[in-house]
Amino acid sequence: MDQTQHSSKAAEAQASKPEKTRHCDGFRMFLAALSFSYICKALGGVIMKSSITQIERRFEIPSSISGFIDGGFEIGNLLVIVFVSYFGSKLHRPKLIGTGCFIMGIGSTLTALPHFFMGYYRYATENDISSLGNTTLTCLINQTTSLNETTPEIVENGCVKGSRSYMWIFVLMGNMLRGIGETPIVPLGVSYIDDFAKEGRSSMYLGTLHSIAMIGPILGFTMSSVFAKLYVDIGYVDLSSIRITPQDARWVGAWWLGFIVNGLLCIISSIPFFFLPKIPKRSQKERKCSASLYVLKPDEEKIHMTNLTKQEEQAPANMTGFLRSLKSILTNDLYVIFLILTLLQISSFIGSFTYIFKFIEQQFDQTASQANFVLGIITLPTMTTGMFLGGYIIKKFKLTLVGITKLAFFTSSVAYLFNLLYFLLICENKAFAGLTLTYDGMNPVDSHIDVPLSYCNSDCSCDKNQWEPVCGENGVTYISPCLAGCKSFRDDKKLNNTEFYDCSCISDSGFLNGNHSAHLGECQRDKCKTKYKYYIIFQVILSFFTAMGSTAVMLIMMKCVQPELKSLAMGFHSLVIRTLGGILAPIYYGALIDRTCIKWSFTSCGARGACRLYNSRLFGIIYLGLNISLKTPALFLYVVLIYVMKKKFKTNDNKVLENGRKFTDERNAESVNKNGYYCVPSDEQNSETPL
Repeated sequence: MDQTQHSSKAAEAQASKPEKTRHCDGFRMFLAALSFSYICKALGGVIMKSSITQIERRFEIPSSISGFIDGGFEIGNLLVIVFVSYFGSKLHRPKLIGTGCFIMGIGSTLTALPHFFMGYYRYATENDISSLGNTTLTCLINQTTSLNETTPEIVENGCVKGSRSYMWIFVLMGNMLRGIGETPIVPLGVSYIDDFAKEGRSSMYLGTLHSIAMIGPILGFTMSSVFAKLYVDIGYVDLSSIRITPQDARWVGAWWLGFIVNGLLCIISSIPFFFLPKIPKRSQKERKCSASLYVLKPDEEKIHMTNLTKQEEQAPANMTGFLRSLKSILTNDLYVIFLILTLLQISSFIGSFTYIFKFIEQQFDQTASQANFVLGIITLPTMTTGMFLGGYIIKKFKLTLVGITKLAFFTSSVAYLFNLLYFLLICENKAFAGLTLTYDGMNPVDSHIDVPLSYCNSDCSCDKNQWEPVCGENGVTYISPCLAGCKSFRDDKKLNNTEFYDCSCISDSGFLNGNHSAHLGECQRDKCKTKYKYYIIFQVILSFFTAMGSTAVMLIMMKCVQPELKSLAMGFHSLVIRTLGGILAPIYYGALIDRTCIKWSFTSCGARGACRLYNSRLFGIIYLGLNISLKTPALFLYVVLIYVMKKKFKTNDNKVLENGRKFTDERNAESVNKNGYYCVPSDEQNSETPL
């Protein structure tokens, strides 16, 4: 008896030993390291998205090309995602994630390198860009020579410098490399958590992980806001000689600084993963899907733990097994419906987020710095709260698969409603003489193409391609002081203010009082500033509900496939999303946005560059219309998905999937594993009777 009690106490002490050292367990270290990598991953994505406008202006490229550059991340990810997801679970997952973080850091650094080889940024094509005394800026009556033509020598020299703009290819390559490095982080990280987390806590861990990851976007938006205020060549040129401001359509901020910072952080985040074990040492009490309801003996526990950790290795790690597993998920109707549904939703998100800063700039007259600051400080904390709350609701109410899908449908419906409300906030076009109005600023024009000169500036011999916008006292913006008919100016360098006087086109526009003056810069629209406040309120609410459903969306994918196929299911899902959403969405969004441009810049070679001014109303309709056109069928597919689930799970307590496994309510914690599949206890393995 005493010997039996002694053996029992020894067994209990041995079983409780891992509990005492659980705070040093590799799983918690993995969670901390993965959280840091998620922060770096999100930071890099936000920096790229928030730098799109700056990259367009720096490299003189349209939105369609910048969208292709942004999609380069998905192209790199696409090259290896499926094989990493499928075969990665058989290898050392922490080390694979660490290698990916290191590659991601190298790619981010490569993205910034063109800045150091391109020379100084030229925001104007005239010879003396730092002098306002250039005669092409003001109206010269009866000048006989045309200023619309440039000498062949100047064109040739300009083309040599302009050819450096093709260095955007290095930005594309760096973004592709960053995508390759990011590949193992999500599928292997999530599957690792799902394998080794305590029972019932996977959703909580995922919600917490995504909440912590929002630190990355907050840092990214804050950094981008600060760097966008800094001139691109800061530290290399005399800033007092720069006459443009962040409000100018030609302004380029220090876009490259963010990529360097992110690259260093990614390399640092890779270090901990190389010191983590392949399988964390955990007590059997913390494992999922117990083989019995009693505590196993140490030897039995060791054998059972070994069998469970090799669960995903049961599928043959060869091409035949890969194709058989792929066929299994593609014949799963729940997975296929979910795949199409999320493709539509994520395409809308990726496309809209890529150009959201351009949208804010064009609709509400905000600078890139202001847009980054507002989105980072106001909306992202709301998204963090929404993600955490979504995971908490699922765990608190122990939602079934149908319940999780209904939660995702509800959050998507609310977000859809606020997307519709955005149409009420679309601003009218800017009052721009020569583009939306006649040059005298009095009448609207039917087309912005080749608007004829007015009698107020027809004798000024102006260059229509010159972009030096000035705001007249009549509230109308003119393409240049020359086209406004301004004949003199006063430059106050101390106050950083330049005024133009004797502007004949302003005096002819019905503005009777004053000296008919104008100042550098575009005129602001007061009504749009008021609409901007409502936009921020709507954006906060939309972000909250979108984030609340994000954890539910991820859990749906893992719960509707077999446990040993969840890594492959996530990998194939990422493959489709990145191919048809991540790569294509920014391109067709950008191509349609380019069609709303009414004033293009021109390089020194005469080629079309970046857009200076968009048709604000048409821009808003196309941008928001694309979002709605993608989200509408997604909502209908949610209804179809819920219907198919209810039909497949004929009762609430016992649902049978096509693969023959049991699905039951998650409230029966002992009989449900982390994937939502029923785990047969040892004394019921030969029974088909529902619980």
